[in-house]
Amino acid sequence: MSATGADAPAGSAVRTVLVTGAGRGIGEATARRFADAGYLVGAFDLQPCAWAAGDDRVVTGVLDVTDPAAWEAALEQLTARAGGALNVLVNNAGLLYGMPFVDASYEQDSALVDVNVKGVMYGCRAAFPYLEKASSPVVVNLCSASAIYGQAEMAVYSATKFAVRGITEALDLEWGPKGIRVCSVWPLYVGTGMLEGVNTAGMRNMGVRLTEGDVAGEVSDLAEQTRRTPSGLLGRIRGAVGRAVHRPVGAQATAIYLASQVGPGRIIRLANKRLTS
Repeated sequence: MSATGADAPAGSAVRTVLVTGAGRGIGEATARRFADAGYLVGAFDLQPCAWAAGDDRVVTGVLDVTDPAAWEAALEQLTARAGGALNVLVNNAGLLYGMPFVDASYEQDSALVDVNVKGVMYGCRAAFPYLEKASSPVVVNLCSASAIYGQAEMAVYSATKFAVRGITEALDLEWGPKGIRVCSVWPLYVGTGMLEGVNTAGMRNMGVRLTEGDVAGEVSDLAEQTRRTPSGLLGRIRGAVGRAVHRPVGAQATAIYLASQVGPGRIIRLANKRLTS
């Protein structure tokens, strides 16, 4: 496993972040943003990230998120440079296909579930002992506005993001008392390579209005928001009343998300049908 990045000085206060799927798109933009903010960044993908070569702020290497042993190796590689702690885990790696459900295959379904669901579960499980050692630790899972209501032509992708929503909510409850925040970001359509060749009715009706930088900004803001929250009783009170578990990204996703919190289910279904068909 190849890597770049200098060892952190002993006793330094360097903060660490591991970003999956960091070779391009949202993952690359997120890793770059954290590096610019002074973090020691673990940028991992199926191949070492070419953009990170020679950058001492970045440790890069191979990580197949469906392989628990690969998770263990990546975390050990990164945290060895910062006293064994991980401040931020960004579960970004994901797959998507957009087409009528019956036109896809068992193999495509399996690949989405493996990466989008198992990848998040394995990452959280492997990272937990490193997060426990950190100051103001936070997990940010890349979810989607498709977890609000299932989207036609993206049925399996929506299903995986509903799973990510569930994992996020459950671990936020389990790990909150341990001082670990677990949250997610919910963009709609983002102009990255993931949408190459995808042309669903929802995309045509709503457009692709978000950039990878828009999502990366929300991810880094969640990490910094967690860092600024005081520890102890005050921090727990603020965490209970002032920090949402899910954060929609962009005006469209925000409007849909807020409507889903107050509108009857049949109205949300009708609105979603009109937008995605």
